Amino acid sequence: MVNLATEEDGLRPALAPVASVSRREAVLAQIRRGIVVGALRPGDKLTELSLAADLQVSRATVREALGQLAQEGLVVSEPYRGLRVADLDAAALRDLASTRAALDDLAASAILADRTGRRLDAVRAAWSAFEATAFDDDPVVRHEGHLAFHRAVWSAAENVVLDQLWPVIQAHITIALAQDQAVRHDPERSHRLHHDLVDALESGDAASVRTAFREHTITSADELIALRSVDGTAHETAHAPHGRTTA
Repeated sequence: MVNLATEEDGLRPALAPVASVSRREAVLAQIRRGIVVGALRPGDKLTELSLAADLQVSRATVREALGQLAQEGLVVSEPYRGLRVADLDAAALRDLASTRAALDDLAASAILADRTGRRLDAVRAAWSAFEATAFDDDPVVRHEGHLAFHRAVWSAAENVVLDQLWPVIQAHITIALAQDQAVRHDPERSHRLHHDLVDALESGDAASVRTAFREHTITSADELIALRSVDGTAHETAHAPHGRTTA
């Protein structure tokens, strides 16, 4: 269960102490969860001391977990600034979207090329699993269901390179989804977009598939960039000194 901590900007989810069993994995899970639900926001500084206190574990355990997260790309090390939660600016979001679109197209082409129907069956199974989590009350369950669906689509392509690239892409998707979750909460939209992907693959029409995947990645990234821009402007205006507004 996620606690709530009061800050200047209102209620914000807080990290919870971890159980004594599998402490390293529990710490990893809690930090990942913190990123997904917004307890740890993109750009937030991470220190062993504060995390160890919040999670009630040793600094050595936190250090090991942060090292793992840095390898995954969820945490970045910056000279003279230490460790921070990874952030994606507008350019990085567009790069991620265009890269995903190209790789999704590769996966989709392999699925469509399979005349046995085995690969499409794997997508259908992934869709059933996604539907079971799409409207869950827990944002982490929804997040993991989202990742699992796209991982399954790539896996269905039976492409070794896609399998090897997934961990890197997954970390970037996690950050992008955390940013998306911060500015909009719309499970219905997510469900519709993923349903459109499956429908397009079911149709067997390459053009429809490409359009559906581009809407899911390129269009969604453009929308997120626009929403973050508006949200950032509103936040700056709200916190500007009395009698002064931001440009």
